[in-house]
Amino acid sequence: MVWDRQTKMEYEWKPDEQGLQQILQLLKESQSPDTTIQRTVQQKLEQLNQYPDFNNYLIFVLTKLKSEDEPTRSLSGLILKNNVKAHFQNFPNGVTDFIKSECLNNIGDSSPLIRATVGILITTIASKGELQNWPDLLPKLCSLLDSEDYNTCEGAFGALQKICEDSAEILDSDVLDRPLNIMIPKFLQFFKHSSPKIRSHAVACVNQFIISRTQALMLHIDSFIENLFALAGDEEPEVRKNVCRALVMLLEVRMDRLLPHMHNIVEYMLQRTQDQDENVALEACEFWLTLAEQPICKDVLVRHLPKLIPVLVNGMKYSDIDIILLKGDVEEDETIPDSEQDIRPRFHRSRTVAQQHDEDGIEEEDDDDDEIDDDDTISDWNLRKCSAAALDVLANVYRDELLPHILPLLKELLFHHEWVVKESGILVLGAIAEGCMQGMIPYLPELIPHLIQCLSDKKALVRSITCWTLSRYAHWVVSQPPDTYLKPLMTELLKRILDSNKRVQEAACSAFATLEEEACTELVPYLAYILDTLVFAFSKYQHKNLLILYDAIGTLADSVGHHLNKPEYIQMLMPPLIQKWNMLKDEDKDLFPLLECLSSVATALQSGFLPYCEPVYQRCVNLVQKTLAQAMDKMPEVRQSSFALLGDLTKACFQHVKPCIADFMPILGTNLNPEFISVCNNATWAIGEISIQMGIEMQPYIPMVLHQLVEIINRPNTPKTLLENTAITIGRLGYVCPQEVAPMLQQFIRPWCTSLRNIRDNEEKDSAFRGICTMISVNPSGVIQDFIFFCDAVASWINPKDDLRDMFCKILHGFKNQVGDENWRRFSDQFPLPLKERLAAFYGV
Repeated sequence: MVWDRQTKMEYEWKPDEQGLQQILQLLKESQSPDTTIQRTVQQKLEQLNQYPDFNNYLIFVLTKLKSEDEPTRSLSGLILKNNVKAHFQNFPNGVTDFIKSECLNNIGDSSPLIRATVGILITTIASKGELQNWPDLLPKLCSLLDSEDYNTCEGAFGALQKICEDSAEILDSDVLDRPLNIMIPKFLQFFKHSSPKIRSHAVACVNQFIISRTQALMLHIDSFIENLFALAGDEEPEVRKNVCRALVMLLEVRMDRLLPHMHNIVEYMLQRTQDQDENVALEACEFWLTLAEQPICKDVLVRHLPKLIPVLVNGMKYSDIDIILLKGDVEEDETIPDSEQDIRPRFHRSRTVAQQHDEDGIEEEDDDDDEIDDDDTISDWNLRKCSAAALDVLANVYRDELLPHILPLLKELLFHHEWVVKESGILVLGAIAEGCMQGMIPYLPELIPHLIQCLSDKKALVRSITCWTLSRYAHWVVSQPPDTYLKPLMTELLKRILDSNKRVQEAACSAFATLEEEACTELVPYLAYILDTLVFAFSKYQHKNLLILYDAIGTLADSVGHHLNKPEYIQMLMPPLIQKWNMLKDEDKDLFPLLECLSSVATALQSGFLPYCEPVYQRCVNLVQKTLAQAMDKMPEVRQSSFALLGDLTKACFQHVKPCIADFMPILGTNLNPEFISVCNNATWAIGEISIQMGIEMQPYIPMVLHQLVEIINRPNTPKTLLENTAITIGRLGYVCPQEVAPMLQQFIRPWCTSLRNIRDNEEKDSAFRGICTMISVNPSGVIQDFIFFCDAVASWINPKDDLRDMFCKILHGFKNQVGDENWRRFSDQFPLPLKERLAAFYGV
């Protein structure tokens, strides 16, 4: 076909008929189900990008060629959108102008599909930094809102909503001269529009600016809230959903404005949580989750609990749709292979100080062991999960005061003849376990045996939720004489690990891992039986559950330690593990969970692992080298696992790691990048472990890492886990090389103290505090300004070792003597009372 490379870009551009037909032909072909045809079309479309006016043809088909069918026109617009994404900076000016003017002229096309496509195109151009270069876009769209023609108003609003979603930040900046000052009052006018679609757009637009507390919205906050209340009973579900979403966000940022209306808002949200439309109900249910985090929750909700609790409990039942999606009628599926997309990427857990049962949960993307996560294959978040999570947090707010509202319901649910109802009762019981544990203890001798019976219910979904709920009470079970509950529970859970339903296998395996962590050496008498089951599961499990099985075996090894080191146990366990190890290719992601499992097993077996040591170690070193050699390897989870492994190897067999330290340290240094939290975390942890082993020989490597670590500890919004690990590693570096680290003391002492005051006494905390004391003795002036933070951190120790306590004493008394009694009194008068009393009692200051 004849493409004129030099087409004059006149505003009234006309397509060449032959060219147009060829493009239409391609658009038709690309809708073919045949992938080979699709691929050819893709290549041809890519080639056409070299012609300056190719994109003019695409916009022409979208906006002017009304004779064509809508899917073809829309597809033309979507291809143009992809071109804008990929090549916009190369479009000639004339083409850009033509596309922009055509978009604005056709935002009100009579077809909803075409309007939406034009809206997406406008937003894509705007998000390419074009809001500055398209000064008439926002004024034009805002003026089109007032059009008499419904389609034009709706199309313009659709585009504005997308722009508000994609470009909220720049809309609130000086770059554009703060258009929101005009836009927000304008949107508020449309809350009362006669069309539900437009009311919905208007609320959705304003909602984009709540969380960031945008000034322009805060000025109109009262009128916004008033307008929201007016929409409370809107007949359109989408409007109700956006109203609920707004109230949930306002609860976080403008509680003060909602407080006067709180009683009515709670009543309203109670209704909406029972909305016929599940999307509305889900948005409303988020309200309880958010409210539970607010200090006022306890007082505000207490009078509403008799109504709220039954609503949440009712929301915890599986809906008919859930059961269909979960294939709840399929009982036996163990022989059906997993489809690969069912397997979520499973990352090596970050190495953390807080790993020993951190009570307050690690705020970290990969710490979700205890989440209410019983049906993760449906859309990840639904009304059932949200209701359960809300009940869980409310149980933590009200503790046992919640039980009078829950117990009567539980009686009814747990013994119900309909399995769906009974299942929801078991979920309720699990959800309140953490918050209401004390109050539940009198009922557990009756409930635990009932639950153990439910483990053999004929419905797989009942069996799987029972596994989870029992794991939430594992702590109590283990505190009783073992024959009473532990033994029957373990026996039944092991049977469920070999269930014929994959979901039950998964739940049982996870629950068993929790039981292992709680029971530790209580499991030793049953080891042969446990290993028998876990090894048998190897031959039975499909791909996804194998990964959970590795975790259960690793946790078992962590829990029973050297008791695993018996020839008969090694004989059972190692052959299947090594067989998997030999089968997996180096590129296989499953190596990582298997490695994690093997590292726990190696630590438990100690000398018993020797026969397997050489091949495993060799392969690990090769893997690390391979990973590092592929510098283009951009996969953070691979680096994350490599660094965790490096830290483990450093602890287990440093003599093998030491020759490579000069190669590893620069790599660890470049990965101290908090953009990848878990990678950064594990690199930091590994550096700390290496420094303990290297001692004074760590000196040459300090400059590679210290600066980044100090930067990370001073960053706002760094996750708690990373802060703790960074502080420990800085302390350890200071312990082995105080002369190198102490000069920077003043730059990190305050965040260092605040991040370590909350962690429990353990070896890592011990080495870190020895480091800080050593650095203070080298550079005492570095701590002067923040001495109160140091005092607070010292007071966080429950039981320091004697020589560490002496170090603290020396520093505290040294400071007191230096400033004199009078100044010390003035200084210590600023202390909160518990801190003052503690320092006086423990250290005599």
